[in-house]
Amino acid sequence: MEDLLTPELEALRYIRYEAEDRIGYITLNRPDKRNALNADVVTELKQAFDFAENDESVKVIVLRAAGDVFCAGADLAYIQDLQGFGYTDNLEDSTHLMQLFHQIYTLKKVVIGQVQGHALAGGCGLAAICDLTFAVPSAKFGYTEVKIGFLPAIVSVFLLRKIGEARTKQLLLSGDPISAQAALEMGLITFLADPEDLAERVRTYAGRLCRENSAQSMEVTKEMLARLPEMGLEEGLRYAAQRNAEARGSEDCRKGIAAFLNKEKIVW
Repeated sequence: MEDLLTPELEALRYIRYEAEDRIGYITLNRPDKRNALNADVVTELKQAFDFAENDESVKVIVLRAAGDVFCAGADLAYIQDLQGFGYTDNLEDSTHLMQLFHQIYTLKKVVIGQVQGHALAGGCGLAAICDLTFAVPSAKFGYTEVKIGFLPAIVSVFLLRKIGEARTKQLLLSGDPISAQAALEMGLITFLADPEDLAERVRTYAGRLCRENSAQSMEVTKEMLARLPEMGLEEGLRYAAQRNAEARGSEDCRKGIAAFLNKEKIVW
């Protein structure tokens, strides 16, 4: 594993970035605070994802965490600070988190969540916003904001797209944590993995995406899936047909079809 110690990355206090075998690893590195979120952590996550997106040595990104908890949501000291915020400050802070979620959702590269422990509130938002998420069976997931008079506002936009209205209401209105198995059945996460196998399962899966899939195809597919829900049927079909036609003329498509017709194994 190689630490990419650019001046910007060296300055990070709460996030660690490494790369190996075309996989970029962004690690929440605040285990003493259960990897809780505050403005500084959000800023560093945005910086790390921006770096990973532009890192030409990286094809797939893994979001993971140090310690026993993936992310417990907002930092308690940070929540206390919010009591002194006015509307303008609160809107700026909320927009800061919104930008992170939007950044991950629209990132050009596939983002895989590696959840080794509980993911609650904003931490559950991080786990859910990943394109694919592996979790250990013992992990708990949930949005507990309503229990303290708060709102799970930003994540609701993405949850409605990901798991639908009924399940989003169940999660957000109850505020009750659910098991990893329930999260899997709900579509909140993608795979379960035993704790001793989690890192290897993620590495193997990410490595397979790197070897077997076109980076261009994954990027355009991710962009397409992000945009289609906001379109009507006819508009969506026209957009899909346009992207299909564009893809046929791409270098990756020509390369892939040639390999298929010649019965050659292609390594991307």
